[in-house]
Amino acid sequence: MERNECMKIIILRKALIGAVIASFLVSAYASAQNTQGLSYLDYPLPPPDQQGPPSNREIIKTTAVYTQNGKNITKKDQAIRAYDTNQSGVKVTDGGILTLKDSTIATTGVTTSDENSNFYGLNAAILAESGSKIKIKNSTVSTSGNGANAIFATGAGSMVTVENAKIKTTADSSRGLDATLTGIVIANNVDISTQGTHSAAIATDRGNGTIIVTGGIMRTSGMDSPGIYSTGDITVTDAKISASGSEAAVVEGKNSIYLRNTVLVGTKKRGVMLYQSFSGDAEVGISRFIMNEGSLSAGDGPLFYATNTDTAIYLKGVDLTTASGILLEVGAGNWGIQGANGAVVDFKAEKQILKGNIICDGISTINVGLQNFSMLEGSINQENAAKSAALTLDLTSRWIVTGNSYLTSLINRDTTLSNIEDNGFTIYYDAAHSANNWLENKTYQLKDGGILTPKI
Repeated sequence: MERNECMKIIILRKALIGAVIASFLVSAYASAQNTQGLSYLDYPLPPPDQQGPPSNREIIKTTAVYTQNGKNITKKDQAIRAYDTNQSGVKVTDGGILTLKDSTIATTGVTTSDENSNFYGLNAAILAESGSKIKIKNSTVSTSGNGANAIFATGAGSMVTVENAKIKTTADSSRGLDATLTGIVIANNVDISTQGTHSAAIATDRGNGTIIVTGGIMRTSGMDSPGIYSTGDITVTDAKISASGSEAAVVEGKNSIYLRNTVLVGTKKRGVMLYQSFSGDAEVGISRFIMNEGSLSAGDGPLFYATNTDTAIYLKGVDLTTASGILLEVGAGNWGIQGANGAVVDFKAEKQILKGNIICDGISTINVGLQNFSMLEGSINQENAAKSAALTLDLTSRWIVTGNSYLTSLINRDTTLSNIEDNGFTIYYDAAHSANNWLENKTYQLKDGGILTPKI
């Protein structure tokens, strides 16, 4: 590929991410700066990862019913069906550009390598690689074999755009939209349904990918098939996403999910999980989940769960529902080295109602910040187990306490403490922590009969 074309792709990729995300982050940061001097909502977008660890397995080249090497071609009213093992319906390589309209692409073949399917698009219905671009419009894409992702972009400069389409996969390891190794997928008004295990509607895998979704409805029903699984950068706006057999969304490692005005539902396990598996699919770093407006609900488990990673969660004006009564659980899980696999979570909320308890174990840290008319109804570190638990309140925000709570530090811009509705419970703070110097190691009577007091 020519140098100029490469530069155009790099610039386009950055622009796409920035156009959707930048205004959201800037407005959030500006709001933080203007509220009682607090500035803790600064979440810079992490730099794009480079390619992940190489595989030791042989890369199997996929075949396709329609293969295009280079060139710029437009096709319409196509009926493409693939039946063979490791066979795609459409594959474009070597910087080619394909526009496909009003067509049907269906595959039934299975993969012989889950790794090659997950990382490189083997057996995918639509595959763009080696800097190629595919544009799908007003079409239907379906797969019924294992390891048959529907839409797949892999490698630098590779991109698939899909608009007004229906996507359905029915077997295991068959995602709706997938991008790896810095590939890009852009979807507008797409209906996605997946039924197999490990079949997220929207996913990225090894080596980072970028997916930008606007509108549409996405549903998953398989076990361990969240609506969104991110080992890259995923942005969703104005969509409805539900997972009936899994979490609503998962972020692994130094990667991110950004949602605006989106409905997100997880029925099993928990609402959103942020973790590091050390499988090599995601670099170590801060896992980010940022949501502006819309709704998030969990039918089981905590609304948010973080383990074995550093995490930043930011919510603004989101309608939250959790059946378990646990808003956030932070601690050791099934990943990492025992005794060193806790989590560090910065949880920030703006114009946000939060209901549920916050739980943290002895090798984990939580920092909760409420600003701009936010409210938390729940206890914090009720079992006094956390390595560290901090709370920051601005003048406009309040805490409705539902159980005795233990804080390492409390920063409250309302020094009268009238924004704490204690319900008769006791709040303990660490008098030795410098952030609590303003409390002067004293005990304070709260308005509902409880007290704020140093912990012994």
